[in-house]
Amino acid sequence: MASTLANPPAASRPRAVWIDRLRAALILLVILHHAAITHGASGSWFFKAAGATNLPLTFLAAVNQAFFMGLFFLISGALAPASLDRKGATAFLTDRLLRLGVPVLVFGVFLGPLTVALASAPPEAILGDAGRRILRGGFILGPLWFPAALLVFSIALPVWPGRGSAARPVPPFACWLGLALATGLAALLLRQVVPVGATVAGFQLGYFASYVVLFAVGVAAGRNGWLDRLPFQSLWPAMAMGLAALPILPAVLLSSDAPRFETGFSPAAIAYAFWEPLVALGAIAALILWSQRRGDRLADFWSWAAANSYGAFILHAPILVAVSRTLDAVGTPHGAALPLSVVGTTLAAFGLAALLRGSALVRRVV
Repeated sequence: MASTLANPPAASRPRAVWIDRLRAALILLVILHHAAITHGASGSWFFKAAGATNLPLTFLAAVNQAFFMGLFFLISGALAPASLDRKGATAFLTDRLLRLGVPVLVFGVFLGPLTVALASAPPEAILGDAGRRILRGGFILGPLWFPAALLVFSIALPVWPGRGSAARPVPPFACWLGLALATGLAALLLRQVVPVGATVAGFQLGYFASYVVLFAVGVAAGRNGWLDRLPFQSLWPAMAMGLAALPILPAVLLSSDAPRFETGFSPAAIAYAFWEPLVALGAIAALILWSQRRGDRLADFWSWAAANSYGAFILHAPILVAVSRTLDAVGTPHGAALPLSVVGTTLAAFGLAALLRGSALVRRVV
């Protein structure tokens, strides 16, 4: 199943177009996820439009939650070894502090309070409310928990086991399935301490079992060149497993009048803990297959989109809140408001990121 050919060092392999395509597509999923919560899905976000919870959107958000941030960690882990090998440990960590730490501080001190003001203050008082929140010194981590967590993971990377060892073949599907089940067990146990939805210092730690595992998988994949040589036929069982798992969670939840999935050992809690990594296994395989199968099409566009994707991620929260609140204020139906908010936020976030990255100083960070 796996090639046994030796791989060039991580630092010598150029990044493929499919990685750029996937990075940009994931930002769209982030925006879609938060827009879905805004317009009816269950979940936590700065602004929620008027209206009842929408069950289809809640299921969409649950499926997305199962894999999209984990895939971010996997890709980040896969790209990190090349950067570490090229720069050395000291320069690598300095770069991580700059590229991950500075955006966290900027959002926490300035953009986070602005986002809260955009969500809650009267329109004519938004700037004043944001200014008062900033002057009070409150820190709002918001979606920038991801680079904050990635910074912590990156600090451990120089001493991560396996650096400099001989390349290993791509593990067979049975290994990935076993890892998914082990991740589900780890998530179930972790949630006895930190339930789903509970926030500790801005982090929803109940989801971190899969994040740690997928970052570690990404590091191993980056060091061994796995992602560029996954046999297509090996991805089909993973996709089939994810597809088969999809109806399990709603079936379990609908079988109980008041399902508790956040913690404990109820059928719903057990199903949710194992359902997430199985869905992630299929979704990640499907997205990798989709992106790789498209080859080098629109390479220049995807290179531009990937270059601006981090900036778009940093900026999307205040933009989405502003767009969504405006649409809600004028009475836009939810069926139209959701796609309008996604398209408007995507265009504005990527456009503003590209504009700001015209500055060499900004480009050094994002």
